[in-house]
Amino acid sequence: MNKIRFLLAVFFCLCLYTATAQQLKKVAPGQVGLDATKLQQTDNIIQSAIDKKEIPGAVLAVVRRGKMAYLKAYGNKQVYPTIEPMDVNTVFDMASCTKPMATAISMLILTERGLVRLQDNVNMYIPGFTFMTRDIEVLNLMTHTSGLPAYAPEEALKKRYGSPNPAGFMEYIASCRRDFEPGTKMQYSCLNYITLQHIIENVSTKSLRDFAKENIYDVLGMTHTDFNPTGETLERCAPTSRLKGTEVLKGVVHDPLARELNGGVSGNAGLFSDANDIAILVAALQNGGEWNGKRILQPQTVKLMRTLPESLKVFGRTPGWDMSSVYASCKGSLLSPAAYCHTGYTGTSIVIDPDNDIAIILLTNRVHPVDKGSLVKLRKMVADAVAGAMIKGK
Repeated sequence: MNKIRFLLAVFFCLCLYTATAQQLKKVAPGQVGLDATKLQQTDNIIQSAIDKKEIPGAVLAVVRRGKMAYLKAYGNKQVYPTIEPMDVNTVFDMASCTKPMATAISMLILTERGLVRLQDNVNMYIPGFTFMTRDIEVLNLMTHTSGLPAYAPEEALKKRYGSPNPAGFMEYIASCRRDFEPGTKMQYSCLNYITLQHIIENVSTKSLRDFAKENIYDVLGMTHTDFNPTGETLERCAPTSRLKGTEVLKGVVHDPLARELNGGVSGNAGLFSDANDIAILVAALQNGGEWNGKRILQPQTVKLMRTLPESLKVFGRTPGWDMSSVYASCKGSLLSPAAYCHTGYTGTSIVIDPDNDIAIILLTNRVHPVDKGSLVKLRKMVADAVAGAMIKGK
């Protein structure tokens, strides 16, 4: 009897794992209106960047109509101190893609629950949070129109507060010099999303890591998406920059503020993920916040997240994403005006076009083993090649 119970328990666990580890259905490009030959032009574009040593390798995923139309790995995920080939299951340091994938969605979940309003003043949630003559609102943080400085002096703050010290770091952000009145300019700032992290944590009484895992990744079955990855997820990670000697960062966030001051869990950076997991997330966003019968956001909330606020439209940032600011070049030139996107410093990018129901996920670790070069041109070319593969009327 005990043996039967044991076998039933094992069977149940296997079924549960299968239910929570599903991936998007993979189809031939032609089944979702993409020209396979034209789509393969992305191979040459990415390989050229590898040959020029702009990146060690990459993973490209193209999602259309809720299905995986293209998934391919290129080059190597590690070239120092040893060479390891890239594969489609490689986990990447998502860098600033953490902002929309974790922080923005978490904030909007709290908004749906009536716990935070985007028009609320930040000092309602963070006592002592200062402003100039106009209150900084949650929406200002989400659209980078708050006036907070772009970054912070991590070495000086480490000496002042110790490392890590999220509370001390937030104390600094709450009172540091503001660069302009909120709502008058756009300045991309990691401090905006670190502040949002603290609002999420103060309201939910959970860490950003736990809240996002419970309300986004576990719900959708994103099994290799996490902060401070461990186990198999850590083993799959692509390394980033070389440190002293032969050591390289692997499974440890590259961003200094996230790593040194926030201990790896940070609203601006620190999330790790792979192409299959991100594909599930973008499929859910393309389907009004639901995938495989599991919902993370309501359709009206997804629409808000990809819409420019009327009063801030000129700055090109939505609550969590980029539509038309100077940083939106990764969209290329051929996708619809409704396309929105985000990039990560380490070499990651996500582009979603709701009008054409297509998403482009390009993952690289361009900072490995040395932090140099730019992916602006590569991202544009890949986006245009994918857009150019769409078959009219199909």
